[in-house]
Amino acid sequence: MIKMFTTQLSGLFKRISEKQEFEIEDAARLLAQAAVGEGSIYIKAFGEMEAVTAEALYGAERLPSVKKYEESTMLTDADRVLVVTRLSSDEEAVRFARGLADEGVPFVGISGLVAEDERLAGLADLHLDTKVIKGMLPGEEIGERVCMPTSMAALYIYFALGFVIREMLEEYE
Repeated sequence: MIKMFTTQLSGLFKRISEKQEFEIEDAARLLAQAAVGEGSIYIKAFGEMEAVTAEALYGAERLPSVKKYEESTMLTDADRVLVVTRLSSDEEAVRFARGLADEGVPFVGISGLVAEDERLAGLADLHLDTKVIKGMLPGEEIGERVCMPTSMAALYIYFALGFVIREMLEEYE
């Protein structure tokens, strides 16, 4: 089972990288605007995606100007937001994203893109698809799928964004 999981995970990371290379660059550019200016990059994650928040705030390679979005946060025109959730249909995330969109706050969404419910993707300035909307491995029952490494996929995207943002900031300096 571990070999199958490793193979599936490698394929997932490769698909994200190959199919979203330009979107990742565009998203990094949008977020880097906050770091270059006088703004902050705020992260609002839902559920298990708080793993991205933990990495951004406490990891060995923090993003510049990164902060956790709190209910008391007052956003400025210079700020950018990274919204991270399991699925594009997540009601709480969509509600939060709608508020950002209504206020004209630029933001990047990261989630598994549910074909019949792409609301988060439609609201975001840029959306990055984790490509995880169901289990990756066959379960014990016929038709059952298990193992949804959503936070791993989101962390992969987060690190990819980080590489590009740091490159952009080095060029800017």
